[in-house]
Amino acid sequence: MARRGAGTPFLLQLSLLLLLHLGGECGPSWTLGCALVAVGSPIVPLGSAVTASCTIQRELCRGLEQGKVRISWMLDDKLVAGSQRQGPGGTEVSNLTLPRFNYTQARLWCCVEWNGTKQRVGMAEIRAGYPPAKPLNLSCVLNLGDYGLTCQWEQGTDSHLPTRVVLKCAGKPCPLPEGPRAHCSGCRRSRAQAVTGCTPQEGHSHCTVPRRLLQLYRQMEIWVSATNALGTAESEHLCIDPMDVAKLDPPTLQSIQSIPFQTDCIALAWDVARGTEHMKLQCELRYRAPEDSAWALVTGIIGRAGTTQCCGFLFGTQYHFQMRCRRISATALAYWSEWSPGKNYTTHEKAPTGKLDAWWWAQPAGTGGRLEVQLRWKAPRQREANGQVLGYRVTLSPQRRGRDPPTICNTTHTQCNFSVPAQTRRVYLSAYNAAGESAPTEVVLLEGKGQPLAGLRAVPGGERSLWVHWEAPLAPVFAYVLEWQRVTAEPWHCSACWQMEHDGTATTALIQDGIEPFQRYNISLYPLYKGTVGVPVHTTAYSQQKAPSHAPKLHLRRISKSEAELCWEPLPVEVQNGFITSYTIFWANSIADVASATVNPSLSSFVIRGLKPSTLYKVHIMASTAAGSTNGTSLTLVTTVLDDTEIQFLFLTLGLIFVLLMVLLICFQKNERMKEQLWPSVPDPANSSLGKWVPAAVPQEPLQVLAARELGPAAISTVTVLEGEPGKQPGKESPALPVAPPALPRPYVRQEGPGEPVQYARVGSAGYRGQRLLPEPGPRFYENLRSRG
Repeated sequence: MARRGAGTPFLLQLSLLLLLHLGGECGPSWTLGCALVAVGSPIVPLGSAVTASCTIQRELCRGLEQGKVRISWMLDDKLVAGSQRQGPGGTEVSNLTLPRFNYTQARLWCCVEWNGTKQRVGMAEIRAGYPPAKPLNLSCVLNLGDYGLTCQWEQGTDSHLPTRVVLKCAGKPCPLPEGPRAHCSGCRRSRAQAVTGCTPQEGHSHCTVPRRLLQLYRQMEIWVSATNALGTAESEHLCIDPMDVAKLDPPTLQSIQSIPFQTDCIALAWDVARGTEHMKLQCELRYRAPEDSAWALVTGIIGRAGTTQCCGFLFGTQYHFQMRCRRISATALAYWSEWSPGKNYTTHEKAPTGKLDAWWWAQPAGTGGRLEVQLRWKAPRQREANGQVLGYRVTLSPQRRGRDPPTICNTTHTQCNFSVPAQTRRVYLSAYNAAGESAPTEVVLLEGKGQPLAGLRAVPGGERSLWVHWEAPLAPVFAYVLEWQRVTAEPWHCSACWQMEHDGTATTALIQDGIEPFQRYNISLYPLYKGTVGVPVHTTAYSQQKAPSHAPKLHLRRISKSEAELCWEPLPVEVQNGFITSYTIFWANSIADVASATVNPSLSSFVIRGLKPSTLYKVHIMASTAAGSTNGTSLTLVTTVLDDTEIQFLFLTLGLIFVLLMVLLICFQKNERMKEQLWPSVPDPANSSLGKWVPAAVPQEPLQVLAARELGPAAISTVTVLEGEPGKQPGKESPALPVAPPALPRPYVRQEGPGEPVQYARVGSAGYRGQRLLPEPGPRFYENLRSRG
């Protein structure tokens, strides 16, 4: 027993722990049964205050009998503070007030501390939102297939609360209100009146009331009711007869024909849809031609079925017809049926009417006194063509009764080239179709001698139009002819790109035919005077411009150490997309020194100056119009080290040096011959025969001989020239002669013939270059001297 008694508190504590764990983590307040959580209201307006209380009963929470109970609150996972007090009967009570509850849905937990942890012991779920919004734009339509009444509406803003929506119907008649909309603002129903209706599916705002709950041909009150915990909202009440909102099936077009002949009226037969034969209907007819953008509407067609007549149709024109109907009722809520399947009909033709606008170009033929004429005209408008034009006829005279004038041109085109006599000044143009031929239009071939206009200019009138302005001339003008041609690289001619302005006082005209954006047009204006054509004036224009499609490609024409000349081909007119306002050249080196220059669009080359020698540059060109710019591809170039003149001078200098070196090389190869030319070999007097026949009686005068190693000028004190005795052979000794005073020095000569002295040698003080010293001593009175130079 002692053990059992001792183990019981442990088991109770374990059971309490498990219960607290299960109930505190995910269970509501009834899981444990010892906590009671009460809130002022489980559903409150969003943003309003919320009050709650949590009561802990100690006797029901075993394990919490001892010690103080601490109660805390958590809103979802957020801790909130409350006030705690001791309640009656030993209970602990905690009160909580949330001044603003900004959650659409949240759980409020009551927690207690047990063994140092917070355990959840009770919970209350709170939702917040708004009262339901008033349903709007209630409308109903009766389906004649099953006679079910389908109503739809707009639910309005979300209330964030579960809302029950019901479409309600009451069968007691209600008074019709005044005004176009059948809203019952004050209908009164008896308490015994049955209210029926339908409930839409979740998330939908429409439902269908079955036929068994409807009263046809009687007024019914219909409205939408939306209810949630915060209130109820109702749409405006409709008081309608379900048959008034019946949507009928479309009628059927039976036949269409033109009656009577040669008028602009048609007769149309139609039939109502099946099941509506007994109803009185109101119908509408609409039609249009293929080129018309809007429908023409015919109203006020009343009846059950039959025919109707309409007028105002063009001759020879195909029309597309459709019809719709609705039941005639006292309310404007009646629905039109869908448009019937279309039916096409072409009205009958009649002969073309009106005059044709014509323009010509004429020049004398080569021979024969004739005139070559190119005649152009505008096709008649549909209202004047009265059908399909089969062709055009040009004659020299108008048609008369019983006589057909000669035809000079019969074509299906809007231009004709022909030759007429030179004196012809008028031709006649007419159009014909299957029903007949129009009255001829007189074309006067005027001569071009009138005065020109001034101040012609053209401005964009839109993406595909141009406004042309000019100054009125002094002479009266009865019409103007305006021509325009697209400017292309290839020849291109538009024969229809002209128009005639019949108002001679006009100074503006709008061109709309054949104008495309980003294309250049040449515009010419001819004034037509009485009896003559004025000299035309010309201008160019774009209806819309944009940046060029691409920029020109740069080419390098020449480059030096400080300049580079670039050139490019002008852009074709097809890719300009506007008037080129300028070209801009950009260049930059490797250290990002960027420079630019703007070039006139009439130029196709540019010279960049001030470049650094031997430097790499990247260059590109940008083409600009008034609407944007386009960059071209980059061109890489490297400046030279020297200019062309410096390079030429360098090559000339190197050439001269090369020639000089070649000359020296040739000279060294032919050394011996050059030596003989520059330093001729002179015989050494020491080895001559002079030393053998000089007489011994010549007084000896010693000479100082320089050492062989010494170089320098030789010093000679006395030079004696001896003359041999006549008849004496050299080399033979002669007897001694008496000493005579020395004669004056003179050159030695040898007699080659009688009376012809020949110079043999001249002895100078400088010596001879390149002579060798003899090993044996020379003559007594001479020495071989070596000079340095």
